[in-house]
Amino acid sequence: MTMQSFIISNISPGEAKKRLDSEKGIILLDVRSEGEYKEKHIKGSKVFPLETLENSVETKIPNKNTTIFVYCNTGNKSRKAAELLIDKEYTNVYDLGGIVNWPYETE
Repeated sequence: MTMQSFIISNISPGEAKKRLDSEKGIILLDVRSEGEYKEKHIKGSKVFPLETLENSVETKIPNKNTTIFVYCNTGNKSRKAAELLIDKEYTNVYDLGGIVNWPYETE
C-alpha cells in the first residue's frame, strides 16, 4: 500500500440516497461477491467484487474524477475498496459502509 494522500470520506445512507436521487453520474459499487449481490443489493448498484477491483477498475471506470460510493455487507470490504480506489488516485470516493445499514429499498 502506498501512503494515503486523501482521507476516505464516509457517507451516511441518508446523504447517499439524497445524492443518488438528485445527481447524475454517481457510480454505486457493491464490492461483495456475485452471489451476495444476487441475493440483495441497492437498486442501481453495480457488482464489482473486491477481489477483481484492483486489476480491472481502471478499465471499467477510466474517469478518476467520477463520484463513487462503495458498499459491502458490513463495511469491512467497502473500507478496503475505498482505500484501493484512493491509492489508484480516484478523487471522489465515499465509503457507504454495509448494506446492513441501508434503510431504503433493495432488490
